[in-house]
Amino acid sequence: MVVVRASKTHGSGGPAVHGALELPAVTVDSYNIEIKDAEGFLGDQVSGRAFRAMLDDARKAIAAHGTDPLGEEPSSEISKKTLDKIIAEGDPKAASIVIGTISEFGEKLANVVRRFRRQKDWREVQAIVVGGGLRQSRTGELIIGRAATLLQGEGVPVDVMPIAHHPDKAGLIGAIHLVPRWMFEGFDAILAVDVGGSNIRCGIVLLNGKKAPDLSQAKVDQLKLWRHANDGPSRDEAVKRMTDMLKSLIKAAERDKYKLAPVIGIGCPGVITENGMIEKGGQNLPGNWESNRFNLPEAVQTEIPKIAEHETYVVMHNDAVIQGLSQLPFLRHVEKWGVLTMGTGLGNAVFTTKDLEEPAGQSS
Repeated sequence: MVVVRASKTHGSGGPAVHGALELPAVTVDSYNIEIKDAEGFLGDQVSGRAFRAMLDDARKAIAAHGTDPLGEEPSSEISKKTLDKIIAEGDPKAASIVIGTISEFGEKLANVVRRFRRQKDWREVQAIVVGGGLRQSRTGELIIGRAATLLQGEGVPVDVMPIAHHPDKAGLIGAIHLVPRWMFEGFDAILAVDVGGSNIRCGIVLLNGKKAPDLSQAKVDQLKLWRHANDGPSRDEAVKRMTDMLKSLIKAAERDKYKLAPVIGIGCPGVITENGMIEKGGQNLPGNWESNRFNLPEAVQTEIPKIAEHETYVVMHNDAVIQGLSQLPFLRHVEKWGVLTMGTGLGNAVFTTKDLEEPAGQSS
């Protein structure tokens, strides 16, 4: 099992620390846990690929005794949008296969939650938000709902819920919680990057701090997506494409009269060291991102040394940590909470809130 856990040697949370475990509003107790059982890594059991494989098995069992109600299209090529439509208004037999798979997969997710809660840092977790690519559909929401009701029925004291923002945007919005809020004074927005095994997303995150000082109304104004898996670039080509997207967003912000803070937040898979290296977990990225001669924050800062008249500050953290941080404004009343992201693997992190607030609608 590999785990990054809060310690005196992994960052104090100051503005110059990448992968900091002491952040302005939370402590990151641990992230990037890898748990194995007899079937292999837990993350592989609740990935998007695993859901398609489970759907395939259900279809084959039906087709062995007649016609497959979902037709001939392979499960791997049926979009989440199509699955959602089948559930809502499709042929009853086809819908029943999808719903049955959702129920079975929800049981898998509930088992993953049970296993995580055996880990030291997860034992007292009161809430878990679930993000990742599978969540961004009604199908994913029902999987999460199934897991939540199973755990509730067992009396497990944890609330499991879908992440509030669309996962594509949550991985950008969470970056605003990596740095102290005073760094945004006088600014409207920041730039953020979400590096994944298939895609790179860059966006302008509007702070909306005047409407909501707790940053609960932050949103992505513009988002640029590049599916690098289709192009097979080298690492340097990927970084160049990323910085070109950021430069075009800087021009867009100037056009729209947004005052950009000189901050670029980056979410990236794997274990992030204090100096901005990817220690492990970058194997799905194009090229060797774990090389001790490669530093992504430095590469970005070299290409974009200034934003307006200010020197650019680049800060990087694990992508699941950042996606989880997007939920922070809605969980300030919860002391211990976690995030699971169902994608290529299972991203995870657990947080302790530093300054607890009363739940909405309550007062002391």
